[in-house]
Amino acid sequence: MQKPRWKTVGGTLLRVAAVWAVSTLTMLALAGILPDFRLTSGDGDSATQIAITAASGAGAFGVLSALVWPLLVRALLLMPALVLGLLVFVLNGSMLLIALSVNPDGRGAAEPETAVVVAAVMSAASSATSTFLTVRDDGAYRRRLARLAVRRRRRLGEDGGSDEPPGTMFLQLDGVGHAVLREALRERENRPPVMPTVAGWLRSTHQVTPWRTDWSSQTGASQLGILHGSNEDVPAFRWYEKKTGEVMVSNRPSSAALLQRRAAARARHDGLLTVDGASRGNLFTGGAEQLALVLSVAARRGKHNRSRSGYFAYFADPANATRTAGSFLAEVVREIFQSTRAKLRRETPRVKRGGLYPFIRAFATVVERDVVVTAVMGDILSGRTAIYADLVAYDEVAHHSGPRSRDALRVLARLDRSIALIAKVAERAPRDYRVVLLSDHGQSPGETFAGAYGLRLEDLVRAGCGLPVPRRAGRTPSGAEAREAGRAALHRPEKPEVDGDDPIVLASGNLGLISFPDVPGRMSREQIDARHPALLRTLADHPGVGFVLVRSEAHGAVVLGADGAEHRLDTGEVVGANPLTVFGPGAEDAVRRTAHFRNTPDVMVNSAYDPATGTVHAFEEQIGSHGGLGGEQGHPFLLWPAGLTPPVAAGEELVGAERVHHVLRRWLEEADGPQVPEEEEEATAAPAEAEAPAGPRPAKAPDAARTGRDSRWDGAPAAPITVVSRAVPDKTP
Repeated sequence: MQKPRWKTVGGTLLRVAAVWAVSTLTMLALAGILPDFRLTSGDGDSATQIAITAASGAGAFGVLSALVWPLLVRALLLMPALVLGLLVFVLNGSMLLIALSVNPDGRGAAEPETAVVVAAVMSAASSATSTFLTVRDDGAYRRRLARLAVRRRRRLGEDGGSDEPPGTMFLQLDGVGHAVLREALRERENRPPVMPTVAGWLRSTHQVTPWRTDWSSQTGASQLGILHGSNEDVPAFRWYEKKTGEVMVSNRPSSAALLQRRAAARARHDGLLTVDGASRGNLFTGGAEQLALVLSVAARRGKHNRSRSGYFAYFADPANATRTAGSFLAEVVREIFQSTRAKLRRETPRVKRGGLYPFIRAFATVVERDVVVTAVMGDILSGRTAIYADLVAYDEVAHHSGPRSRDALRVLARLDRSIALIAKVAERAPRDYRVVLLSDHGQSPGETFAGAYGLRLEDLVRAGCGLPVPRRAGRTPSGAEAREAGRAALHRPEKPEVDGDDPIVLASGNLGLISFPDVPGRMSREQIDARHPALLRTLADHPGVGFVLVRSEAHGAVVLGADGAEHRLDTGEVVGANPLTVFGPGAEDAVRRTAHFRNTPDVMVNSAYDPATGTVHAFEEQIGSHGGLGGEQGHPFLLWPAGLTPPVAAGEELVGAERVHHVLRRWLEEADGPQVPEEEEEATAAPAEAEAPAGPRPAKAPDAARTGRDSRWDGAPAAPITVVSRAVPDKTP
C-alpha cells in the first residue's frame, strides 16, 4: 500500500532535520577541539548563542552544498581528474568560510586550513547520517526505485504494466588472469577466499572458463574487439604508423577515437552497447550513449562530450567528493609505505615506484573505482539494459607490485566488496539483472629485460645496428613511466621525436616494435639484412628474446629464433627448432594473424618465456606485464550465470576478443536485450580499406579468410638508420 504524500514529505523533512542536527553537533564538537575554529564573538557568547551560531552555520553550509557545489563541479569538469580531486578540499573549505560569514556580529571564524578540515568532517558526518536514514527507510528506497522505473518507461514509451526482460552487467576486472582468479576464490589455510562474493557465485549460480587473447594481450586490442567486434590492425598497445608519422597509443584519447571509428567501419555496427547501453571506465564507448570516464570521447569538448558527466554525477555530492579525496590521499600514503617496505626488504624482482606513480595508482584504485561503481549503480536503478564497466585497479598495482603480490591481492579484495555492493543494489532494481564478470588479459610475472640483462631493447637494437651503446645502459629512469602516464591522462599529444632517419623502438609489455620511418611501407628481411646485417641475428640470438617476426620477400611472414631457427608461417616450413613451440597452442595462429596487419611494424620482438616459472621479461619497467605471448597474460577469464548458454561447445576453446564479442552479443539476444539494429548490420562498410598505405598487393595470405581482407606488403628502398627510444605508459584512465 502506497503511503500518503504527506507522510512521504514528512519523512523527508525529518531526515533533513536529523542531518542538520548532526551537522550542528559536529560543528560544536570541532569548535571545542580545534584552536583555530570558533563559534563565538570576541566578547564571548552564551551556550544558546553558540548553539544558534552552529545551527546557522551548519544550515548555510548544507544549503551551499546542495545548491552551489553542483554548479562548481560542473564548471570544473574540463579540468583533469587529478586536479579536480585535489581541489575538493579547498572548495569545500571555501564554502564553509562563506557559511560562517553569514552569522551576525562576527560570530564564527576559522583559519583557511582549519576550514578545510571542518568541512571535510562535516560532509562525512552528514553523508553517513543521510545514508543510514535512507537505508533504514525501506519504503523511501522502494519509492525512489519505482520513480526511476516509471520515468524510464515513459522515456521509452513503454506500458507501465509490462514486464521488462532482465538486464545484463558486464564487469571487467582489468588484468586479472584466469589462474589468479581461481586462486583468489579458494580458501587458503582455513582462511576465507580473497574474493568471497565471487567465490559464492561460482559455488551456486555461475560458471567460469578461461579464454585466449590475440598476440596483443592488452586492453586496447581486447576491449576494442569485445566492445566493437573488431581489433584488426591493432598489433600492440602502441605502435608507429608510417602513413601519418604518428605513434598510436591506445590510451591516448585521439588514438582511441580513431581506433573506435576503424573498428565500427569494419564490424559494420557501432558496438555491443548500441541500444540502451552504458559504458563506464572503458577505453571505448561500445556504441553506448550513456558514458562516464570513456577515453575515446575524452578529447571532445562541449555538450557532445557526455563522458565527464560521470564525474559530475559523483562529485556533485560534496560528501562523495570529500570521502574520495580522503581515500585518494590515503592510497598515496599506502603506496609510498608499500614501495618503501619492498625496498627495505630487498624484494625481487622490483621496479622503482616514484615520481607520479603513487598518484596514478590512487586514481586507478580510488577515484576511477568510486566513479565507475557509482555510475553502474545509477544505471541499475535506472533499469538500463546493458552495462559494461572496467575496473582497472588490480592491473595498475600488479604492474608494479607483481600479479600475486600482497598489494595486488588486497586490491582484489576491495574489488570484491565493490562487486558485492553492486549486486546488493541490483536486488532492488526495477528489473532483474544478470552479472557477467570477465577480464581482458592476465599478467605474467618476471624481472624486466633491463634488470635481467643490463640493457634496454633500444640499446640492443643500437648494438645490432652497429651504433654506439650508452655507457650506462640500465633501467628506464625513475618515474619515466609515471610521467608519461601523467601526460596521457592530461591528453597531451605524443609525437615521435625522430632525429633524421632514426628507427623508432617501442614497447608494449614484453612485446617490442621496431619501425624505420624513413622507409615507406613495411621493410623486408632482405632490406634489413642489407642495411644492418647483424641486427636480426643480434635480436633473435639474445637469451632474453623468444622470437622475432619479420617479412621475407621469398617466404612471407617469418619467425626467427636462436641458432638460425625459422618458422615460415605462410608456408608452414620450419628450419631447426620451432621458436613458437614453447609458447603453447595457438601461438602460431596468433602471430600469423598479426603478421598480415597493415600496421605491423618492420620488426616485432617477443621476449623469452620460461614455461617452468611462467615468467617473461617486460621491455618496460613492469614486473607484472602483458602485451605479448608467454604465460598467464594471454589467459583471461569469463564468468557467467549458469542460465546462459555456454560460450563455446564442450571441448572447444574460446579464442580471440572478437569471438568474445559474439558470445556477449548472443547472451544479450537470449534475454531479448539490446541488439545491433538491422539497418546497421546491412549498411555498407565505411571505406576502411582506403586507410591502407599505397603499395604492391600480393595474393591473399593463408589466414585471409579469418581476417576478412587481403594482406598487404609494401616495399621501399633502404636508407641509413639510427635508433630512437619511445617510452609510453600502459593504461591510465
